[in-house]
Amino acid sequence: MLLTISTTHRPATDLGFLLHKNPDRLHEKELAFGRALAFFPEAGEDRATFALTVDIDRVQLVRGKGDGEGLLDQYVNDRAYAASSFLSVALGKVLNTAMAGRSKHRPGLTDTRLPLVATVEPIAARGRDGMAARLFEPLGYQVQAQPHMLDLERLDWGASPYVTLRLEGMLTVREMLTHLYVLIPVLDNSKHFYVNADEMENLLAKGAGWLDGHPEKEFIVNCALRRKPGLVREALARLSETAASDEEFAPEIKNAGEETLETPIRLNDQRMETVTATLLASGARRVVDLGCGEGRLLRELKDHRQFEEIVGVDASLHSLERAEKRLKFDRMAERQRARFKLLHGALTYRDRRLAGYDAAALVEVVEHVDADRLPALERAVFEFMAPPTVVVTTPNREYNALFEGMAPGAMRHRDHRFEWTRAEFEGWAAAAAAGHGYAVRFQPIGPVDEALGAPTQMAVFTRGAAR
Repeated sequence: MLLTISTTHRPATDLGFLLHKNPDRLHEKELAFGRALAFFPEAGEDRATFALTVDIDRVQLVRGKGDGEGLLDQYVNDRAYAASSFLSVALGKVLNTAMAGRSKHRPGLTDTRLPLVATVEPIAARGRDGMAARLFEPLGYQVQAQPHMLDLERLDWGASPYVTLRLEGMLTVREMLTHLYVLIPVLDNSKHFYVNADEMENLLAKGAGWLDGHPEKEFIVNCALRRKPGLVREALARLSETAASDEEFAPEIKNAGEETLETPIRLNDQRMETVTATLLASGARRVVDLGCGEGRLLRELKDHRQFEEIVGVDASLHSLERAEKRLKFDRMAERQRARFKLLHGALTYRDRRLAGYDAAALVEVVEHVDADRLPALERAVFEFMAPPTVVVTTPNREYNALFEGMAPGAMRHRDHRFEWTRAEFEGWAAAAAAGHGYAVRFQPIGPVDEALGAPTQMAVFTRGAAR
């Protein structure tokens, strides 16, 4: 099997920087099922081509590595020459940095759309009629699928499913790589490895930003997850939730109204300072900011060496992009950058990536969750993540009467599903704590009115000691 990616962007040799591969060298990577070879058959100012080929050990695929259990059960198969999930794995191993959209030497090009042509040959197109076009054309490609004529057709075994696939379009390198990674196994309609929840998380991560709006989304998810109903339902639900989040949380309007109200009393600054002090006092070293938005809390935590690992999670890709810019990842020293991780994910589903942390913060997040989804959020945080410390802040509805120009009964932000009184918040927090083995205490944030309380209310949940 062979994958090539070409560009006529000038200078075309920038492709080497974007792929993190020196055009003058042969790059080799050992894989569990063989080895991958990457090289540049051409690299000039006007045109450059990157090639990736995978040499598969067919015997090893059947026999396995001494444990008597291989990936396939038949020696005679097309896996050694037809592009498949083996090629996707090789892409992930060989081009993982490029697939993440990072380039040390050409950072300005990672988000730039370039003229790109990808060729995959051969690949079996086993889906519906015209499946290659249905998968790739909605993503902005011109698609050609040239059939391979085989002698088997003389035996009346049907037409060959194998094609040479050519894709041409103006895309970022990251976009093309993630499209190929996800869709090659879908077009081939086969996967060589066991599909579980980790593979679902991988699909959602690689499909971020494009899969939720794809017209063949359900077909893609079903094929990628081998039609496992539970995983398919969860993946589709999370994609729908992500799409809604990106639409509702456009960066330029996300917090505009709320910030205008709260700016005169520096409420957001007070929130960040109080939450940071609480996390420091907990002794936490590995912290997760759930619903991190544009990274304001992350920026506060950055200056404290106690925090060895700082993770931000958000359902909005736009917000994560803004967080990366706010934190200035591109200018960070490598050691400092290694402390941070930004993850795309929904907060109302179990996420195995988030288990084992010392503390979690939900700063002005719960009020954005539909009331009927709050139990799912509680389970995800208190049962599955189960960090020793959880910090939750939310508006105090009673205090709204003191904001100048705010209409009676109005909420501070148009996306708030509700705003709790102090009694309502304390009732919810006490029940969540009791149901999951936590203790909880409450603290006001901001100026305290004798009758109406503080503008922000905070609950600190604790169970055991921070590790």
